[in-house]
Amino acid sequence: MELKLTNLTKQFKETVAVDRISLTMNNGVYGLLGVNGAGKTTLMRMLCTLIQPTSGKITCGGRDIFEMDGEYRKLLGYLPQEFGFYPDFSVQDYLMYISSIKGLRPVIARKRVDLLLEQTGLGRVRSRKMKKLSGGMKRRAGIAQAMLNDPQILILDEPTAGLDPNERIRFRNLISELAQNRLVLLSTHIVSDIEYIANEILLMQNGRIVHAGALDEILREVPVRAWSLTVPKGEVNSWQERYQVSNLKTLPQGVALRVLSGQKPTELAVEEELTLEDVFLYYFDDASGIRAEPPGTECRPGVKRRSLIWKK
Repeated sequence: MELKLTNLTKQFKETVAVDRISLTMNNGVYGLLGVNGAGKTTLMRMLCTLIQPTSGKITCGGRDIFEMDGEYRKLLGYLPQEFGFYPDFSVQDYLMYISSIKGLRPVIARKRVDLLLEQTGLGRVRSRKMKKLSGGMKRRAGIAQAMLNDPQILILDEPTAGLDPNERIRFRNLISELAQNRLVLLSTHIVSDIEYIANEILLMQNGRIVHAGALDEILREVPVRAWSLTVPKGEVNSWQERYQVSNLKTLPQGVALRVLSGQKPTELAVEEELTLEDVFLYYFDDASGIRAEPPGTECRPGVKRRSLIWKK
């Protein structure tokens, strides 16, 4: 299965939500990572044919998805950030209802519902009303409805938003299980949700994909390193002004910092293993107004970096 985006753009009046994205995706798990407002939901809604692009196109196997119409939607499963349901329906009745909307024959629908109830861990609550489910169980019901038609393309928009850590781990494991022989696009701003399951990570900022690749590739190509050091409490503000600080912890002898820098910031600094959370901070920490590397450090070719000021 291949989805290809060519110069895909979506503009709402004066706001460009998706800006000339070109991308090819095949089977596997793709993690779309970015802050709120980066354009992730708009991109996914276009991939689900819910909104038309302003320009550019999306093809599936070489065919325009908007021209394929219902033929494309038969290949598609979608879990939006918020999905509607009748609160007094039981879980099983809800899934059977969605099956009828998707055009599944009753005999096939019952088999799919039974299978997905067990696969998503909802078998024991199949008779419980939707309104009485926990947040995690509702999200499981959401992914079950997305999987009813056994889709070849599964699009999940912020699927773990609002879940506790245990539910997020269970949900990630479920996605990994369902991802076999499918194209899965998972959108989130929670780094750990995609760090362990994505075959390829797409970093989205201001409507554009600023970096794409496997985790090890992204870690290797980002022009900063992570450094740990301990400084006196009175110097913390100075370090935060000069560098991106991804973590700090107060200790009896001072404050332990994790600093991002292209060069060793001080002789006492110790290099640490770079993480995707560090990369997230490097690309998306607009609030600090600083660069994570000294002047002269080149950005990856073709990547438009935010304009930041290096402070000495």
